[in-house]
Amino acid sequence: MATTESAENYLETILILSKKLPVVRSVDIANELGFKKSSISVAMKNLRSNHQITVTSEGYIYLTDEGKAIAEMIYERHELFSEYLEKLGVPKEIAVEDACRIEHVISKESFEAIKNHIHSMQGY
Repeated sequence: MATTESAENYLETILILSKKLPVVRSVDIANELGFKKSSISVAMKNLRSNHQITVTSEGYIYLTDEGKAIAEMIYERHELFSEYLEKLGVPKEIAVEDACRIEHVISKESFEAIKNHIHSMQGY
């Protein structure tokens, strides 16, 4: 099943927050993204029905294996593109914004080719 850009962003945000916080809750996601908690609740319901997250009775959100795989793929793309764009001289804020757009539309094949090229370059 194809995942929407919005779902990918939520999954990536949960992954990032899980590295910084002991537990992730809807309110944490809302604060991180600047969205209303009601919007987050709808998104979490969709992610839960797609088996990409689980939510405990205490409201703690965890990525399933499928959700984590998607989140890690998007996060890897984001990190590579934002870092490389900065190395090319793009201001950090613009590099991060552009990486956010690129990470969702690039094919797996093109991403792997770019990643392999960047990693094979000297000094990277």
